[in-house]
Amino acid sequence: MAGGTLIPLVAAIIGLGVGAQILSDRFEVPSIIFLIGAGIAMGPEGLGLVTQSSFGDALPAIVGLSVAIIVFEGAFHLHLDKLREAPADNVRLVTVGALIALVGTAVAARYIIVPVFEIDIPWLVSFLVAALLVATGPTVIAPILEVVPVRDRVAAALETEGIVNDVTAAVLAVVVFEIILIGDVTAVEGLRLFAERIGIGMVVGTVVAGVVWYLLRYVDLSPGNAPQNARLLVLAGALVAFGAADFIATEAGVPAVAVAGLILGNMDVPYEEDITEFKGDITLLVLSFVFIALAALLEFSDLARLGIPGLAFVLIVAAVIRPVLVFVSTAGDRFSTEEKLFMSFVGPRGIIPASVATLFAVELAAAGFEPAANLLVGTVFLVILSTVLVEGGFARKIAETLDVIPMRVLVIGGGQVGRALADRLEDRGENVVIIENDETQVELCRNAGHTVHIGDGTDTEVLKAAGAVNASIVVAATGDDDANLLVAQLADSKFGVETIIARANNPSNVEAFEDLGVRTISSALATAQAIDNVIERPALANWMGEIGQSGDVQEVELTSEEFVGRTVREIGPMLPEGCLIALVSRDGDNRVPDADFTLQAGDRVTFIGAREAVREAMEFCHPDA
Repeated sequence: MAGGTLIPLVAAIIGLGVGAQILSDRFEVPSIIFLIGAGIAMGPEGLGLVTQSSFGDALPAIVGLSVAIIVFEGAFHLHLDKLREAPADNVRLVTVGALIALVGTAVAARYIIVPVFEIDIPWLVSFLVAALLVATGPTVIAPILEVVPVRDRVAAALETEGIVNDVTAAVLAVVVFEIILIGDVTAVEGLRLFAERIGIGMVVGTVVAGVVWYLLRYVDLSPGNAPQNARLLVLAGALVAFGAADFIATEAGVPAVAVAGLILGNMDVPYEEDITEFKGDITLLVLSFVFIALAALLEFSDLARLGIPGLAFVLIVAAVIRPVLVFVSTAGDRFSTEEKLFMSFVGPRGIIPASVATLFAVELAAAGFEPAANLLVGTVFLVILSTVLVEGGFARKIAETLDVIPMRVLVIGGGQVGRALADRLEDRGENVVIIENDETQVELCRNAGHTVHIGDGTDTEVLKAAGAVNASIVVAATGDDDANLLVAQLADSKFGVETIIARANNPSNVEAFEDLGVRTISSALATAQAIDNVIERPALANWMGEIGQSGDVQEVELTSEEFVGRTVREIGPMLPEGCLIALVSRDGDNRVPDADFTLQAGDRVTFIGAREAVREAMEFCHPDA
């Protein structure tokens, strides 16, 4: 395509991608739904603006570099402390679960899809389809998790599965593809090719991550513009890792960027916030471009040929194989049944199978395997379209039906008090929504990374739209006492919220609020108490200032059968080092327990100590928190 035509086409694709993201945020639907729709509209089945020849021979390189950035971004956000939410389950998902998906999908493809073509297609082609469909991928999981704020352990499992399986599926697919082209390769040789690419990728990724970290940490990156240089250095590192590893061995680039991102994301990297924001914007652009470009290459004739068997295949992959692998991998009580069902439902396929299937199909057709090429493209794209549209489009509804979204905390008022409170609540994993109608405050809240619902918090419809029906806590934190009182009364009378707290800016209003049954915090009295603590209890005041950072105090209901019926003396050695039981509340009676105090189910236990130790103790005490 001529450069004069290609430039506006690329600009249009990027513009549509940004529009898809805006629509996604507006309607709380994963952006991939809109991206695929835009791609189909621009492709041969729509306006015909994008075709196989639009990008010439450059498409494989564009897709490869884009995938590198996307995988790096996902791995960079995969912190090891999140993986500890369910370590054994995560490992089983990417090993046992992946194996179940591979074998089950290959068998289904062989006996459901292959007969459609009425010729003998080798078993290896079925395994090639299965290898590609093992991957869920961060490109489709991340947009879903952005609009479905599930608990950390569920998000960590899905993100880990997506990133790791994206890598292993890509490498495995390349190995199977090469065996098909070469022919007569032993199983040992196939395993060697697989391990070789994984190994090369890990080595290259580790080296690049080490170099980038050293440059960021110990080299002066120009004091006047260090954050920008840090962002560019990390982006260049991702692309160098991909290019270097892929030059050594085809498809070794994907594991290389995954390893580099994982290492850098878990090290103390300077300017991490700037780097994260920059990478997020770049990833959004390349994700939009690749999804739209690949969707535009789709031809409905490839899907129509599969007919009813194709739909049956999709149903088996999504509704049989996926639930089986999830329930086997998450056996035990770490996840609730509802969470396992949600994870079973969320398994859409994305960029890796779409891009690799497109490239493989071209090569298979050129090598004389045209039926295999048609089977590959049709089957893979049918699964991608079906799972993305159905699972992506209904993910939030399913999550709400299964009740796997943590109860919301509504903070009415996005001023300094509201934002500071939201920071603390979100830091410990709460699902916080701020209600604010002042444009300046809305912008400040969103710049701080908070979810904001625009509107008047004293309006019943606004409260309902923000999630008051599903709220466990409502905090009225505006600077207007009348508004705070009205919010508290609406939350109680209209929505029956369990915990309602109002801020009283005028100390004289505290008694009137409490007479109406509203739990009230006086700004003036809270400030005076904090000052008094600094004067009379300086050590405690200093330590309290570190709450949520190095130290923490948290209260949680005791539900663990392992702790019920035991004394504090017995429980002490079971708690993480640096954590103590400071207080126990039972039937409204609060006490500092002695060593012989026996805990009972339903007790409210207050832990005090180091931040991570307290969080770990809460998990022990209340596993479903």
